[in-house]
Amino acid sequence: MDGAKVGGMNKVKKIIVAITGASGAIYGIRCLEALRRAEIESHAVISTSAEKTIEHETDYTVKDVKELCDVLYDVNDVGANISSGSFQVDGMIVSPCSIKTLSSIANSFNDNLISRAADVTLKERRKLVLMVRETPIHLGHLRLMEAVMEIGGIILPPIPAFYHKPVTVDEIVNHSVGKALDLFGIDAKLFERWNGLV
Repeated sequence: MDGAKVGGMNKVKKIIVAITGASGAIYGIRCLEALRRAEIESHAVISTSAEKTIEHETDYTVKDVKELCDVLYDVNDVGANISSGSFQVDGMIVSPCSIKTLSSIANSFNDNLISRAADVTLKERRKLVLMVRETPIHLGHLRLMEAVMEIGGIILPPIPAFYHKPVTVDEIVNHSVGKALDLFGIDAKLFERWNGLV
């Protein structure tokens, strides 16, 4: 099966959202929620490790998260339509992006649908945003990030800003997700924008 249709399909923009097993599953979940509110078609891949992280870190069930997707793909289905450049999408976000997935993308090691779809996104010169979730980082991690940037990817670690004085975890999550979606020209209205010092 090329992907399970979950929601409506009369949307104009299409974004691939991949959730990996890194800590911070809420970032990917919030992406899916924001895309749904903005009526943007989501094509999602959730790794097996991500399913465990979702259950451990959040109040969502895996079923809840899957229901947020317009089209959901099996992580092992490397023949899915998002594995081909002929299937048109507006870009892809990996949120959160584990170091394993970063390494796979940096080295074009298309061992599952996440890294394959990312590779296709890059070769078709579409926008790829990786919300790399690891700290501290060593030189090997930096070199992987550099390699991804050299081939056209964007590294956007979920690092919060504090000018809007966040008081909840949700506000911190929303800021990073909002910044990531901005890169696709999507104003999800998730955070207060900087208006200068007053």
